[in-house]
Amino acid sequence: MRILLIVNPSASSVTARGRVVIAKALGADHQVRVVETTHRGHATELARQGAADGFDVVVVLGGDGTLNEAANGLAGSDTALAPLPGGSTNVFARTLGLPDDPIEATGALLDSLALDAVRRIGLGVVNGRHFLFHVGIGFDAAVVAEVERRGSLKRWANHVLFGVAAFDTWLRRYDRKRPRLSVRIGGSSSIDVGQFAVCLNTDPYSYVGTRPFTIAPEATLDRALSVVTIRSLDAVPLLRVLASALASGKHLRRSTNVIRHVDVSSLTIEGYGPVPYQVDGDYLGDVDVLEIRYADDALALVFPVTQIH
Repeated sequence: MRILLIVNPSASSVTARGRVVIAKALGADHQVRVVETTHRGHATELARQGAADGFDVVVVLGGDGTLNEAANGLAGSDTALAPLPGGSTNVFARTLGLPDDPIEATGALLDSLALDAVRRIGLGVVNGRHFLFHVGIGFDAAVVAEVERRGSLKRWANHVLFGVAAFDTWLRRYDRKRPRLSVRIGGSSSIDVGQFAVCLNTDPYSYVGTRPFTIAPEATLDRALSVVTIRSLDAVPLLRVLASALASGKHLRRSTNVIRHVDVSSLTIEGYGPVPYQVDGDYLGDVDVLEIRYADDALALVFPVTQIH
């Protein structure tokens, strides 16, 4: 099997030793070419070229942002994507059930390749860009933007940094006094109005340490998209929702502060003025309108053998 290993050398968990060990392990039974990313968007270019060159699998050692870029390069092709956790949170790899240690995950990947544990999955598409697990619009994207402004600290204090950025954004960097966006599902005439929204292709939304942050348990790779809109960022209702997302989720599912939709094929989000948005954890700027749709069977994905069915 021909494998293209894309490495983001700047990712939080990537080390020179780890890269060598992983490349040797993959190369024991497969033909492996190793390439490194050097700039934003580079993984898309490398993955697209890998598909054009006939590689069977593109393995990505990096964070969720690098993985998203590679998925955009492979969408619509026959070349499969395989994640290895190299970032600080590794949401998608962990959602698939991979170990959070990249060398352990390589062992699981080799087992999957031996059994050809590959199947096609659907992806979300937002304004032409594919996403693997979610797109966030409004408050959470503003938090991600703040985290990226302090990116030099991310390798050493990711979860603490995110918590500090979230509180700082809530306290003084985000307008909580008025609705920021509207959500229209498909061709519906009704709209949901809120402070921020998340459209999910999988759940959990993220992880806090080892604990999943679950806001849409019905979001799986076997279904279309789920949409969660938060009406208000007032402290008490927001803290109740956040606490519920880290626990049973019962309050979140019943909260009048939360609007939920499942099995969504398309939606339109309009900001009341430009709103920030992030895709798979990468802040992409402020926009007025987002068109989101579900693309069925868009990507071939290597699954852990315990997850394939």
